[in-house]
Amino acid sequence: MSIIVLLISGLISALMAPLVIAWYKKNRWLDDPQKVPHAKKTHSQPVPRGGGLVVFTGILIGSLFFLDIDMYLKAILLGAGLLTFVGTLDDIFDLHPVIRLLTGLTASLLVVGTGISVAYVSNPFGPGVIHLAAPLWQVVFNGQTISIALSSLLAVLFILWNMNVLNWSKGVDGQLPGFVSIAAVFIGLLSLRFQDDPTTFNTSHLSFIVAGAYLGLLIWNWYPQKMMPGYGGGSLAGFFLSVLAILSGAKVAATLMVVAIPTADGIFTITRRILAGKSPLWGDRGHLHHKLMDLFGWGKRRIAVFYWLASLLLGLISLYLNTIGKIITLTVTVGFVFSFLIWAKWRSQKRP
Repeated sequence: MSIIVLLISGLISALMAPLVIAWYKKNRWLDDPQKVPHAKKTHSQPVPRGGGLVVFTGILIGSLFFLDIDMYLKAILLGAGLLTFVGTLDDIFDLHPVIRLLTGLTASLLVVGTGISVAYVSNPFGPGVIHLAAPLWQVVFNGQTISIALSSLLAVLFILWNMNVLNWSKGVDGQLPGFVSIAAVFIGLLSLRFQDDPTTFNTSHLSFIVAGAYLGLLIWNWYPQKMMPGYGGGSLAGFFLSVLAILSGAKVAATLMVVAIPTADGIFTITRRILAGKSPLWGDRGHLHHKLMDLFGWGKRRIAVFYWLASLLLGLISLYLNTIGKIITLTVTVGFVFSFLIWAKWRSQKRP
């Protein structure tokens, strides 16, 4: 059944892509590096974005076919729809990063407001779990007391964080949809092991729907790309992977492990920009995929496959590790990426 779900959502998004491409080209909504140059861009010809519309269509139709419609799914799809709408506007008008950040925060709150939160995490130092549902603050609004729990706060931060760092890892053809599909499949496999949803629909099926939708986009984003994910496709990646991680029984460590390379790159990027006195929201050419391209001469296909294989390997390892093992593996991976990027920065500065 999971394979059928994946194939159908993939077929829907794959068939949607040429329609979006034609629509964008007709209206000349193209990312043209000649007209709007930027150091972060790796393409040389005008290309439409629009990946958010493609992915959202595949996920929406797939969800309506295979999942029970309840308040949780409605909130998830509403948040995803908001990200897709703003992502489409960004494709056309290049919105300010703060607008995109606030949109991501709103989408996160829509989901967490229904009760989807990180209620507990596995105890890395012993048996059992660490409960996070105790209220931290209480706010009186319109005569009613609203409790804000650590579980909800962590869920919002987790979703918002992944929306941004995964969005940064779409710099070359095929990079993002490939590793997102792999990550979604592994979350689906993990959710089959342990199901503790606050919902009535099958988290595993949603995982495979997301994987299929991004595989459909991959067909058109693979080198030489006919379309790009855009902010919509990038933000939806982090949004859905985060929500799926929470729904599958707080598989936060496992999810972070599968996307460890983009996560490490994101942490380093934010730190580097802040230390340089720059805004962490504005793009540059300092990401891992840029360094692999500029210093080692790697082609776009090689970089994309590297990201896929890293996610695949870390995903396979995550199936067999306990929580402390996942944390150690994630720490080692982050340390490796940090070391490489520090060395790459030093080497680029030494160049004449």
